[in-house]
Amino acid sequence: MSKIPDLFILAEHTELLKKLSEWDIAYHQKDAPVVDDATYDAVKRRALAIEFEYPELSKSGASTHVGATVSREFKSHIHTVPMLSISDVFSEDEVADWLKKVKGSDIFIELKVDGVSFSALYENGVLVRGLTRGSGVEGEDITENLKTIFDVPQKLNGNFPSILEIRGEVYMARNDFIALNEESDKKFANPRNAAAGSLRQLNPEITAGRRLSAFAYTYGELSERSWKTQSEFFNKLESWGFKTTGLWAHHAKTLDEIQTIYNDVMFKRADIPFDIDGLVLKVNDITTQEKMGMTAQSPRWEVAYKFPAARAITTLNDITIQVGRTGVLTPVAELEPINIGGVLVSRATLHNADEIVRKDFRVGDKVIVQRAGDVIPQVVEVAERLPNSKPYEFPIHCPVCGSNIVQESGLVARRCINSMSCPAQIVGELEHFVSRKGFDIEGLGSRQIELFVSLGWLHSPADIFTLIEKHKNELITMEGFGDKSISNLDTSINKAKTIDLHRLLFAIGIPEVGQTTAKILALEFGNLNELRIAPVWRLKKIDGIGDIMAAEIVSFFSDENNIIALNNLLKYITVINAKKVIVSDNKLSGKKIVLTGTLGRHTRDEAKEILEGLGAKIQGSVSAKTDIVIAGHEAGSKLNDAKDLGITIWNEEDFENAIKG
Repeated sequence: MSKIPDLFILAEHTELLKKLSEWDIAYHQKDAPVVDDATYDAVKRRALAIEFEYPELSKSGASTHVGATVSREFKSHIHTVPMLSISDVFSEDEVADWLKKVKGSDIFIELKVDGVSFSALYENGVLVRGLTRGSGVEGEDITENLKTIFDVPQKLNGNFPSILEIRGEVYMARNDFIALNEESDKKFANPRNAAAGSLRQLNPEITAGRRLSAFAYTYGELSERSWKTQSEFFNKLESWGFKTTGLWAHHAKTLDEIQTIYNDVMFKRADIPFDIDGLVLKVNDITTQEKMGMTAQSPRWEVAYKFPAARAITTLNDITIQVGRTGVLTPVAELEPINIGGVLVSRATLHNADEIVRKDFRVGDKVIVQRAGDVIPQVVEVAERLPNSKPYEFPIHCPVCGSNIVQESGLVARRCINSMSCPAQIVGELEHFVSRKGFDIEGLGSRQIELFVSLGWLHSPADIFTLIEKHKNELITMEGFGDKSISNLDTSINKAKTIDLHRLLFAIGIPEVGQTTAKILALEFGNLNELRIAPVWRLKKIDGIGDIMAAEIVSFFSDENNIIALNNLLKYITVINAKKVIVSDNKLSGKKIVLTGTLGRHTRDEAKEILEGLGAKIQGSVSAKTDIVIAGHEAGSKLNDAKDLGITIWNEEDFENAIKG
């Protein structure tokens, strides 16, 4: 007798399926995935685990789920042979379990290309219909689009079955993807998204204008079959005029052989000119494939052995130096582009000079790169040393302005001393000034600021507010600056002339003062004049302001150059003083609160603003001094920290009840 799931299991399973459905629509229909592969795989595996324990849930669950329903914008057709997905495995143990099921078969190993699946139906050697995978049962008609791709022949060569459905992957090579993003106004996150967005076009001319490629790897509907193995079928494909991944194909029988190939391919992944996210392991013998059959979702005779999503090996092509707005020199790894967790990574931080020496990074090395927290790319360690490589020598002069570099006692950072005239520092300061959390001036991005600084039009923030007045006649003659764009920029600058105090404090770039501290200072002093004359002892009395921060604030407002720059700025702007609105008897006044996860009714910034308006103090991390952790959907490690420390935890309903009225 099967187990009956309780209400909590049912609710979890329903929520997991809802997520998978939403993510599939974003991935397959909108060509804009909202989570990386690792997150998707983890949720799907949890759903499958529940269905394994409670089989009745599998009847309409993740185990029967393939792709997404077709878009109404396209004509659609039923796949004569269902176009199933491949089961994923992630470890040697899972591969070993699969090998037991195939009982010593010869395994044909292909690259798992990270692209968009297609099927192409040929009648008497002529392409008559092309479809996307769609739901696996029904696909979108992309016939005319497929005909624009050189690697998909419209007429086959040699001897072929009268009815032949070829299936494969449309992809975009990394170099073609980089070129497309450089030429196009629309920027794609990775080659897979670019390939999907280019293939699923209602206008085939757009598809034709993109650099798409394709590999063929299997078949669907057939009138007859003359090949006996997968490797023989690859030879047939190439004789008919298709490209395959046969150049990188292997054969294996044991787990050790498979793992050796897996490690070797992962090591050489960056040298392959297109994105892959693993290997496909197939029973080579076709008769054995047919005997093993398939589940409702995937064939039993093949699995995808996926690479770790957040880590990859690539080549360190160069080490360059970025000079930030405070003059700090940050070394950057210029990498051979590699797809890590759905994002094409070509640059990553090396942190500082000491880190380069400690890990001995050298140009030409094969290095391991990861996205820290699946977000920020960083180089972890050297994977292979180039025989003729030399240790990197950190510059002793600023690479931008040529000024001397200093390293203050006790600090790791090395800094350019030319704070007033170094173009890189001026650009960095102005970028920070106009950012969304600062003055939020649209139309004044990095490229424009760099241009205006190089022309000598911008030296300090005050110059922004006279930019159009002084240089409109010159702007109108420059490429990319028409009447409309100049008018829009002028409107955005004028709109920014009125600003809240806390945003001004963030924008002017006081060392150690971020968005949260800026709000604390604004609420504490109420106006700029009071803060400008505040002594160190007064600042240190404020909760959240330590010795170093207090000294930096006083130093900033005492510096003669900063005084001049700020006074010039105040000639053009109106600062809205802060009003501390606290309900005396509310339960949040003075409480230290941490937000984690996603709230349904408010953005993170909205929730912070509400809480700060009620006198709460928002913290970035959980500590023993935290009073409350508000945990939204998909709360992370902060929730676990709160549980370990015994801190009060609120869900969204608790939060809403606390702020009513």
